[in-house]
Amino acid sequence: MSTAENIKKSLPQMSSQESTNNRLMPLRSMIYNALMIRIDPNTAVHMTPGELQQETEDFVVQFVNTQGVQLNRREQKQVATDIVNDMIGFGPLEQLLNDDSITDIMVNGPDMVYVERQGKLEKTWVTFRDHAHVLQIAQRIAGRIGRRVDEASPMVDARLPDGSRINIITPPVSLNGPVLSIRKFARRTIDIENMIRQKNLSLKMAEFLQIATTCRLNILISGGTGSGKTTLLNALSQMINPNERIVTIEDAAELRLKQPHVVRLEMRPANIEGEGSISIRDLLKNALRMRPDRIIVGEVRGQESVDMLQAMNTGHDGSMSTIHANRAEDALMRLQNMITISDTGVPVKVIQAQIAGGVDLVVQIARMRDGVRRVKEIIEIVGMEGEEIKTQTLFDFSYENEDKEGRLIGEFVPKSGTIPVFMEKARYFGLDQKLAHIMGLS
Repeated sequence: MSTAENIKKSLPQMSSQESTNNRLMPLRSMIYNALMIRIDPNTAVHMTPGELQQETEDFVVQFVNTQGVQLNRREQKQVATDIVNDMIGFGPLEQLLNDDSITDIMVNGPDMVYVERQGKLEKTWVTFRDHAHVLQIAQRIAGRIGRRVDEASPMVDARLPDGSRINIITPPVSLNGPVLSIRKFARRTIDIENMIRQKNLSLKMAEFLQIATTCRLNILISGGTGSGKTTLLNALSQMINPNERIVTIEDAAELRLKQPHVVRLEMRPANIEGEGSISIRDLLKNALRMRPDRIIVGEVRGQESVDMLQAMNTGHDGSMSTIHANRAEDALMRLQNMITISDTGVPVKVIQAQIAGGVDLVVQIARMRDGVRRVKEIIEIVGMEGEEIKTQTLFDFSYENEDKEGRLIGEFVPKSGTIPVFMEKARYFGLDQKLAHIMGLS
């Protein structure tokens, strides 16, 4: 094999989609510019998406025939769809948003669009025309929810119509031009049965968490960004008795509870004038006046941790939330730090005692190097030992090996013989024997 052939073989091969996209990109721009000259904005604004699509397809056919451009029918339709998406949709992002296999979309620049599939990042063939095109789509997204993104307001957190969360950051803060990060909202609800099949956790772990939920334990789900905290919280919330009144509090509504008696609250950021914000803490305080049986907070990250812990210690058993931490025990330290920084004036020892009395379990979930999200550890808060919070591990993931595809092989191991502190509470609910069996005590 020649040197040239070796070099060609070693280079990344362009996919057929990428090749087609690169070939059509300059043509799309030409047709788009020609259409913008011909189109009457007042007429277009009153068209339905279907009518606009048909009119654009007709214009594309006319354009390619006039210019003698060789495009097949499928390519003509694709060009028309891309142009319509640019006019009224989210441009090149539309096709990624409609792909259910994608969980995250990251736009680092016009030709640097990445996605996450099955826990792993990959570069896509999707491109924007230039930085101005990226900014145009970013401003359209922000505008649809009454926000703005410009030099005066270069950072925006927002929610798309389908529930997906988006973060936008633009110059002068971003040195790479406009950057978009989208956490997609799954159309399919993932429950505990799905998570068992996907080997995110074991059957015994699931049965244990069912008992913990039924016994109204206060549970923190801990993990890093993109580890699956909200997905697990969603799955656990589906185990709650349908007769209970549940109040959910989130910064962006992602929870999908199937129970009939659910009140959903969502924080509101400040408007363009910097007024009218309603924080998670404001909503949490209000939720305590709404006669909730359980309170579920999407994530604690600041001063709301004080009110959540008070709720856990004052009769709102069965509360749940997520928190960012790399280890289960680190989650307790982070919770302590958040309360301390809130400047409540409460001594550290008292804060630790409140955490030990309020939080029952911490469930640690992680996205591991094979891309699979797994429940890595479940710890129980035992109480105070001197000036430290004492915990015990009830389950952990024991790594053994990996298969030929690089998928990790291991077991979700219960700490056999360990007696959970909430065994008495399980007895009250008639679940002590089942819990004992799961933990290898019978």
